Amino acid sequence: MSAGAALRRKRPAGRATYRDVLEAPRHMVAEIVAGALHLQPRPAGRHTLAGSTLGVEIGGPFQSGRGGPGGWWILDEPELHFGEDILVPDLAGWRRERMPTVPDDAWFTLAPDWVCEILSPSTRKFDLEEKRPIYARQGIGHLWLVDPSARTLEAFALHEGAWSPTGSASDAEPVSFPPFDAITFPLDALWP
Repeated sequence: MSAGAALRRKRPAGRATYRDVLEAPRHMVAEIVAGALHLQPRPAGRHTLAGSTLGVEIGGPFQSGRGGPGGWWILDEPELHFGEDILVPDLAGWRRERMPTVPDDAWFTLAPDWVCEILSPSTRKFDLEEKRPIYARQGIGHLWLVDPSARTLEAFALHEGAWSPTGSASDAEPVSFPPFDAITFPLDALWP
């Protein structure tokens, strides 16, 4: 298996636990889905740039209220604990009316209102097939999928337990999708 490929390891004596996450190598992102520990290498440069820039684009208007309505917490790579499942989306946002302050814990048990996954060849299948259904099950209202290789963004809203498209953009097209449709930014801001 190449260094860039996602690794999956089942705990020999049973289901993976938070101890497995804590003991994962520091250069890996550790997540647990359906009892299996999933380890992925830290994101590559284009992946990190897309996520960081997206955080800047929506963070100013929505977290700080500069040029937008405010009222959100936007966080990079928060650790989400949903029962036995532990997920680390690239970005997540909580409306402050639901989470007035950011907790001191190293993880969050309150489902965010929005998550964003930056797709890469090594995580695409895991993000789409394993994490996306958990986000729906947890009632997360909005999901964005950013693909730096294809230079695309797809936005979805949760309706009756299923994801419905709310918009898509590619290359330099303008982005103004729920829940952040109070602003517009060019998608090519995310690409080098």
